[in-house]
This record gives sequence, structure tokens and C-alpha cells, in this order.
Amino acid sequence: MDVTMSSEQVIMEIQQLSAEGESLNKKKIKKTHPELMRSALHYFPNWDNAIERSSM
Repeated sequence: MDVTMSSEQVIMEIQQLSAEGESLNKKKIKKTHPELMRSALHYFPNWDNAIERSSM
């Protein structure tokens, strides 16, 4: 798996998308931000966990 983002970058990107009012729906992110999804799943057990971590 080609991971190009750090875990901190993943969290910051999720926070930015959320702040901009973007949907954090897994299917939508997988389609519109595949690099973010790949990196998130590399660092976190699942997409929901990555979202939870970004809201801490």
C-alpha cells in the first residue's frame, strides 16, 4: 500500500474537510480523496476511528 501522508496529515485533512462542511461518508471520501482513505486505513483500524481521532 502506497502511503503518502503522515498520521498527523490525515487528521488535519479530516478536520479541514469537516470544517468546510464536506461529508465524511466513507464511500464519498474513498471516491473523492482516495489518498486520504488509503493513508487513514494505514494508520487507524478503520475510517470511523480516524474520524474519532480527528475530533479529539
